[in-house]
Amino acid sequence: MPIRVMIAEDERLAREELSYLLLQEGDVELLPYATNGRELLEMVDVHEPDVVFLDMKMPELEGAQAARMLASRKQHPLIVFCTAYEEFAIDAFKLYAVDYLLKPTEPKRLVETMQRIRERLVKPKADPVQPKRTKLLVEDNSRLVVIDPATIVYAVREERYVQIVTQTATYATRMTLTQLADKLFAYDFFRTHKSYLVNLHFVSELEPWFNGAYNLILKGEGRPRIPVSRTSAKDLLKRLEE
Repeated sequence: MPIRVMIAEDERLAREELSYLLLQEGDVELLPYATNGRELLEMVDVHEPDVVFLDMKMPELEGAQAARMLASRKQHPLIVFCTAYEEFAIDAFKLYAVDYLLKPTEPKRLVETMQRIRERLVKPKADPVQPKRTKLLVEDNSRLVVIDPATIVYAVREERYVQIVTQTATYATRMTLTQLADKLFAYDFFRTHKSYLVNLHFVSELEPWFNGAYNLILKGEGRPRIPVSRTSAKDLLKRLEE
């Protein structure tokens, strides 16, 4: 799975330099950037990054304050602080940051940081004898609905809701795609794109799109084409060959 990265940096040149270096890493998916701390808090809810590269000094809400607010949430991204001042390093680790980078960012140093991130993001494999979840309780508007996970065709994030599409119905929930994917870990679901989670049992074919991306075609009439990002395509092809 690609590492979903968000940059929070108000200086354009620093932001562009870091973006360029991150894109040299083959497993990075860059999300829209934030230019201040308050904007970051809102965008994390929408885009659900795995890691945020966060400037210590930003307008409206400084990086350290934003990091504390993110850390107080049940689900929060990893943090890498970016700063022009080495004395902030101690503060960064007090806030449980994965790492800190001094500006201007050295390419070799960023490679080391990315390796730390990969190690932190690795999840233990599921216990092979653990039974699959046979019921999924979903809050759909003002009611609670019980869904058989095997009937879920795909899920898509639309604004602040996630639409769970089953073989017979569609449900709107405030559960994030990341939370849903964790609950469905024992099933063959795959995050094809930042906004889509797909049940691989319903995949019919892959249609080449452009720049290494694909459209995924699902079984059944009237199903939408699901985008597969360039960074997800390689892992998806491996999963489908298993």
